[in-house]
Amino acid sequence: MKHISVLIKPASSLCNLRCSYCFYANISSLREVRSYGKMKMDVTKSMIKNIFVDLENGDSLSLAFQGGEPTLAGLEYFKNVVALVNAQEKRVQVNYAIQTNGVIINRQWCHFLKENNFLVGLSIDGHPLYHDMNRVDPRGRGTFRKVMQTKELFDEYGIEYNILCVLTKSLAREPQKVFQFIKEQTISFIQFIPCLDDLNATKRSTYALTPESFADFYQQLLCLWLKELEQGHYISIKLFDDIVNLLARSQVTACGILGNCQVQYVIEADGSVYPCDFYVLDEYRMGYIQESTLRELFEKGIAREFLCSRTTLPQKCTTCPFNDLCRGGCKRMKDAMYIDERTDFCGYQALLKSFIPQIPKIMKLVEGAKL
Repeated sequence: MKHISVLIKPASSLCNLRCSYCFYANISSLREVRSYGKMKMDVTKSMIKNIFVDLENGDSLSLAFQGGEPTLAGLEYFKNVVALVNAQEKRVQVNYAIQTNGVIINRQWCHFLKENNFLVGLSIDGHPLYHDMNRVDPRGRGTFRKVMQTKELFDEYGIEYNILCVLTKSLAREPQKVFQFIKEQTISFIQFIPCLDDLNATKRSTYALTPESFADFYQQLLCLWLKELEQGHYISIKLFDDIVNLLARSQVTACGILGNCQVQYVIEADGSVYPCDFYVLDEYRMGYIQESTLRELFEKGIAREFLCSRTTLPQKCTTCPFNDLCRGGCKRMKDAMYIDERTDFCGYQALLKSFIPQIPKIMKLVEGAKL
């Protein structure tokens, strides 16, 4: 039995917000075509057909939708995708996920998401002030209140969701406020996404995370999280889960955590396929899903080139006690959470030094909290 994961951008880089740190707005600006618009039905049909070519009875498939803002493709688009999947003859377990800013979600959307068991990643930046500072509509107005209304709808409908929080340099200074917000809103699952500089940046932005701010935030968060865990309350924090899964369960649950790139199969609205969401660029286009299966695309030279490309690791990595389980980490995240070349400080190393000694205690407390 095999599992295939595909990330689909049905509305390309189209978005109804103007977030100050949007990494995909930066990536799309570096392409010949900034946006491919909304995915057409003939592309969608070919996409589902060619994805299923490489699957057999009993296999599993994850279809995740992202943007831009994927809901701009329209609710009918998603209904058609589900109908096309259901029409396939092979007995494949299909899991759906969508990442959204939540702005246009209404009861019709909620009914569909619940009925089809979508896992939703809802973007909320951990605190009203910082959310409204960066996640604004085209008129510059904050969107916190609207997104919180969407969260309330998800709770009402019993939709499974995770909170996606972009960890900027300024937000990283407020771990106590962020954790208090998590508790007040009874958030059970949260992922902090390191805020990155633009791919073509020549100097650091004011909002991009640094290894120092990464380490300081997570070390303080670890203390707060452990206190909550000691009281029998388990909150899933994605990075903490990933480290425990890797070291205690020998499970790799995060791309790049071992320093090795994987082909992600990112499909843009025109059907073009790329190996990684951080590199949806013309030079990394592997081909088109209308013309090739995923296996055929994987066997092309561009995919091998991407997998084998790796910058030389800093000298600090060669003497790091965690080198074997990190190997420099994700190459796109290196300036945000790994080594600061100016100070030779590694944020991830600092976190692991604090976190690893706590793993036996964490395992015991987690099991108790889940009973």
